[in-house]
Amino acid sequence: MSYTAPAETRVGHVHLKVSDLERSIAFYRDVLGFHVTLRYGENAAFMAAGSYHHHLGLNTWESLGGAPSPKKNAGLYHAAFVYPDRAALGRAVGQVRASGVNIYGAADHGVSQAVYFDDPDGNGIELYWDRDPTLWNVDSDGVIEMVNSPLDIDALISDGRTA
Repeated sequence: MSYTAPAETRVGHVHLKVSDLERSIAFYRDVLGFHVTLRYGENAAFMAAGSYHHHLGLNTWESLGGAPSPKKNAGLYHAAFVYPDRAALGRAVGQVRASGVNIYGAADHGVSQAVYFDDPDGNGIELYWDRDPTLWNVDSDGVIEMVNSPLDIDALISDGRTA
């Protein structure tokens, strides 16, 4: 018999191995706007948006001073952070760009719009917002139809400034 996870199941947080804790805290604080909720000794920190206990864990327990994992290795592809609407995403992406971070991808997936870049340790980051599910294209079998169309980052950032 196969098991089906409850529909209410969600990702609680992402915990990343980093090479320099202070540099990573600065990145996630200053570029993405998370705040430290807890320091766990000298080698770990937990960060969040809002009042949640933590969306993100960072540690150097096994990775202090380490090099980024090669892109061809198995492991985390990216951590994705969902924003409440397009304007909020636009403001976040504007901050990423203003911070000088290299944005290497952006896509409209039909169900969502997403922007992609790396943190200082080469961990992939996706920032996105979901369209209302009533606007998603669904085929006759009930399968969601996603696409990979270009996303205009300048227009996205502009929408964030005007909202």
